[in-house]
Amino acid sequence: MSMKGRVHSFETFGTVDGPGIRFVVFMQGCPMRCIYCHNRDTWNPEGGEEYTVDEVFERLKKYISYIKFSGGGITVTGGEPTLQADFVAELFKKCKENGINTALDTSGFADVERVEKLLEFTDLVLLDIKHAVEGKHIAITGVGNEKIKKFAYYLSDKGIPVWIRYVLVPGYTDNEEDLRLAAEFIGSLKTVEKVEVLPYHAMGEEKWNKLGKEYKLHGVQPPTAQQVAHAQEILEKNLDRYPA
Repeated sequence: MSMKGRVHSFETFGTVDGPGIRFVVFMQGCPMRCIYCHNRDTWNPEGGEEYTVDEVFERLKKYISYIKFSGGGITVTGGEPTLQADFVAELFKKCKENGINTALDTSGFADVERVEKLLEFTDLVLLDIKHAVEGKHIAITGVGNEKIKKFAYYLSDKGIPVWIRYVLVPGYTDNEEDLRLAAEFIGSLKTVEKVEVLPYHAMGEEKWNKLGKEYKLHGVQPPTAQQVAHAQEILEKNLDRYPA
């Protein structure tokens, strides 16, 4: 019997989740409880629909010419895709056999030994850094960040390319000292190719309301373009020793 995974949804022409045009798979289930999550409906690991690897690949095949022409590929995100590491590993293996670039969008909250096989078939990791300070990380996500740091250093040691993603939330992740500490951590990784500062938005609030859940950031305004640029400058300051 073919391995099955639980999928929340698909995006066929993604342009913000890695290079080129991406076929994006949103996996179901997440162990973190980020207070600004805009995919609140992906948390439940029993939600979504079951698909085999072949069924997902058949969907991707319809767009393969656009994907390859643009230098794109497949990105698997969530939720947290490492919760279904074996399934994603098999999907990525099939994609690699067909010359398709693979990207994993993850929080890094995973035991390294459970994702080693998956990372063998991963060309790029989009690593979400929620916060560099343990206590504040717990306040934002419900979990600590030690496991995430170990995951990041594993990527660095294995030579796996990484794009860092940092959500800038006014009053929560934009403190100057916190940004400096995040920059120090990012600068300690050897394979970071890019840092993306993602400005907070409240577009997920409606999903929280529909699920009958309290959205703790109600009323928080998105950062200004100037604030985003300032954070970008700080977070990139230790990356000049790496090629663009």
